[in-house]
Amino acid sequence: MMKLDYLIEQYRGKRVLVTGHSGFKGTWLTKILIKVGAEVLGYSKDEYKFTEDLSETSFDSVKGDIRDGKTFEKVVSEFSPEIVFHLAAQPLVYRSYQDPIETFQTNVLGSVNLLETVRSNPSIKALVFVTSDKCYENKEWVWGYRENDRLGGKDPYSASKACSEIIFNSYWESYFKQNLNTLCCSVRAGNVIGGGDWSDNRIVPDAMKALFADQTLLIRNPNATRPWQHVLEPLSGYLLVGSKLLQKEVIATGSWNFGPATDDIRSVQDVASALQNLVSSGRVKVDSDAEQLHEAGLLKLNCDKAEALLSWKPRWNFDEMISKTVEWYKVYYNNGDISEIYQSQIEEFFNQ
Repeated sequence: MMKLDYLIEQYRGKRVLVTGHSGFKGTWLTKILIKVGAEVLGYSKDEYKFTEDLSETSFDSVKGDIRDGKTFEKVVSEFSPEIVFHLAAQPLVYRSYQDPIETFQTNVLGSVNLLETVRSNPSIKALVFVTSDKCYENKEWVWGYRENDRLGGKDPYSASKACSEIIFNSYWESYFKQNLNTLCCSVRAGNVIGGGDWSDNRIVPDAMKALFADQTLLIRNPNATRPWQHVLEPLSGYLLVGSKLLQKEVIATGSWNFGPATDDIRSVQDVASALQNLVSSGRVKVDSDAEQLHEAGLLKLNCDKAEALLSWKPRWNFDEMISKTVEWYKVYYNNGDISEIYQSQIEEFFNQ
């Protein structure tokens, strides 16, 4: 299993650009990269939330919108990164219904801007292009989607992620594959949970806000099943495949699923109940009056490729994932040391 020592060996001193560094996954990824000694530049339209443990010498950030291609290209040219982790996105299904234009502009045009900048910058040797498990055409079948299954989307968010995958593949086939100066891959994670997620209309932040206030958590689709996983699970996959790209291992190109074990696929009701049991306050109730927008009922990922070719597999099971998530929010709501809980969970995950 990959440990922090391996990441230190692979990333120490490397110039790493993280787009969307201020988001939920971006925050955790940035903290890991700084911890292992990378020289990180974050690029995001939002402010970074938890900066207590970040020194000016190890971390810098630029406030900018991925939809502004000229500004982004200038920032990248000045920094000259060796590897890019692209996480900047409009990541919410519900919000995509409210503002489909923003969703497609950010996730589609933003992807084009990113890829154009990468292909014009010779310093970049590797690109990890983050999309979503929602990029697959969901047929509600009981087995997990493989990387070569058909792409599609019935809601604006899912469609935008399928589009970004098609765009990524076109750039790989048209430009990067020709000389292999820059090795690229796309990565697709399951439903990620963990501390530090404050997005609206997501089960964990909604649950934490309600349950810690001893209020009622309303859930829309209690029987919907998802590939739930702790945020550190897919990030470990991104970092692993990124290190392979930097080492010029062509086998690491293409697309990769990073999701939970098949027997850890649970329903929304399971997640809500498990959270409530650990918080020991509040209540969980099905919201029968909720607006019924289309959402996938059954979604699984097949991660055989990552396990076979990268020796990657998930580390924390469902109970551990829920426990670590509640542990983080307990520290937050009790005014504890947020920096410490980030660091301790990173160390525990990678060095167990």
